Amino acid sequence: MRMRLTAYSKVDGTGTKNSMTWGNLSGGMLTRGARSLSQMREILDGADEDFVVFTQTICPYCTRAFRTLDSKGLTYSEVNLDNFEGLRKEVVMETGHRTVPVVFDMRGDSPVFVGGSDHLMEYL
Repeated sequence: MRMRLTAYSKVDGTGTKNSMTWGNLSGGMLTRGARSLSQMREILDGADEDFVVFTQTICPYCTRAFRTLDSKGLTYSEVNLDNFEGLRKEVVMETGHRTVPVVFDMRGDSPVFVGGSDHLMEYL
């Protein structure tokens, strides 16, 4: 059973994991995005696969990420941001990653933000 998400880690360019908490938002952003924040938490908390990949409908780099995961025999959940109002904004605010895919490794105790397709290839 996965524990309630309170923080996640980000892998920097050197492969080092840096902890980031959900409270990293400043000003009134947390209040305005509260519904959306709980939506992202719920998605990550409910993930049973090895990876969660946030995508959009037309995204060749998302296909590349899926092929990379498939080639390694890893499982993943796709979350299409086009289907969730406000979720893309929250993902960008939390990760700083403005393009898709946005990949999280779910295999550890807490989600690890990997980055995009290029980052995933380096990560694996």
